[in-house]
This record gives sequence, C-alpha cells and structure tokens, in this order.
Amino acid sequence: MAIKSKIKTTKAKLVNKDIVKIAGIQMASGPDIKSNLDEAENLITIACNQGAKLIALPEYFSIMTSKDSEKLKAKEKPEKGLVQSFLSKQAKKNKVWIVGGSIPMESKNKKKIRNSCLIYDDKGNIAHRYDKIHLFGLDLGNEHYREDKLIEAGSDVVVVNTPFGNVGIALCYDLRFPELFRSMKDIDLLVIPSAFTATTGKAHWEILVRARAIENQCYVLAPAQGGYHLSGRETHGHSLIVDPWGTIIDQLPRGSGVITGFLNKDYIKSIRKSLPSLNHRIIK
Repeated sequence: MAIKSKIKTTKAKLVNKDIVKIAGIQMASGPDIKSNLDEAENLITIACNQGAKLIALPEYFSIMTSKDSEKLKAKEKPEKGLVQSFLSKQAKKNKVWIVGGSIPMESKNKKKIRNSCLIYDDKGNIAHRYDKIHLFGLDLGNEHYREDKLIEAGSDVVVVNTPFGNVGIALCYDLRFPELFRSMKDIDLLVIPSAFTATTGKAHWEILVRARAIENQCYVLAPAQGGYHLSGRETHGHSLIVDPWGTIIDQLPRGSGVITGFLNKDYIKSIRKSLPSLNHRIIK
C-alpha cells in the first residue's frame, strides 16, 4: 500500500516555550482493560507530578492479549468508548498533551480493527489520530506474528502541530521504515509507542530508535511495553528518550514506570546548524 504524500496537521496556538519536559510510560499490560487504565492513570499522575507537559503511552496500553477475539471485542468507535473517554479526561484533568499509545478502533472490515494512536490536547480534545501503516510479520523459531490477519493498515502520515513543536507519530513496526519519517519533513519530536518482542527488541530496538533521532535530527520519545504478559508474551521494554545527537536521555529496561527528559528546540537548531545534513540531502 502506498503512503499518501499529503501530511495532515492540526493547528494549535504556539506558546513561547523552547524547553519542555516530556514523559514516556512503560507498562506490561494484560487483557483486563480496567486494570490497565488504573495503572496508566497512576503512571500519568507520576509523570505530571514530575512536570511533564506531553506524556506518551505504549502501544496497546489498554489491552495486551494473544486472542484476536478479545481485541475485536474491545474495539471502539470514533469519539465513543471507555478508553477514549479515559484519555480525554486525563488530558483535561492534568492539563497535558497525551499521545495515547494505541488502542483497537473499528475498521470498515468488521472482522478487523485499526491499530490507532489518538492524540489529545491539554483541554481533552482529540487533536489527531494515526492508524498504524506497517503491519508486523515474523516467522522466527517458535515466534510467529501476522498483524495483517487482524489489523487493517492505515495510509496517512501524521504530524501534529503542538505548542511544543511539530510531533510526528508512528507505531512500533513503523520504526523500521525510515522513509516514513523522512516524509514528515520539519519534525521536532517523533513519538513511537511500541510493543517490540523480546527477540527483535534485544537485537534492533535501541539501534533503530537512535538512528531515527540522528538521521532526522530531532528528539525521539519511544514508550514501550516491557515485561512478561498474562498471555505468555514477553516484550522488550527499554523505553527511550533520545536527543537529536543520538544520546539517550532516559530509559527504563523492564517493568512499569516513567521516563522523562527535556525537549529543547534551541538544541535542535544548534545541531542542524552545526551539521546541516538535512539540507545536504540529494535524494528527496
């Protein structure tokens, strides 16, 4: 499927802030939605108490299960549903922007879902939605994954104009496709909620996250699922915040918790001025 070249943006009034604290939440979610939301709320509160103004949750933060039937049952309609209500209320109550990891949303195919990341502003309004474009497939030893059996792929590249800069959104397997991020143009922050497997994560996760930061000369916030799940699955964790030079600002190896760091737009400018590789591109 071809990626649509048109980039959707959401306008927001910019504030005079060149430095802002951002946070990523790591979880080891299970099949019980209420329990996951309770844990997410506790971690959001911790992030807010540390001064975060933009908080990102991991992929499938509200439900992690090996049963497709449970994800189908949990799918929500746009602007309706328990999880969307939760995200809106948390953003409004805490006056923060929330990148809602991903949740199952309805698709045109009743036997499938969209794996959707919903972004809420600090008033609790939905600012944008991104549907995962690249669907994970793996046949390695005893591990077999075919996301296309359950998920209907999205096609729109999403960049959200926030008070803190331009934020590009991607999900998990998207991380392996650098052309997606190049198409986003002028980005200050990439947010990539994920649930990497333990096997692929150990081999590739940190390398890929740091590469996306270095080649796009921007910050990357990559909150992840991390640990053992009731379904028997093991996810890699190692949620990361990486700066435009590729330096790791904060990380969390395993378990539930919060990572934080500062997004400094002046630092982005200084990196791009010192090493103007984005301007030196020949193939665009």
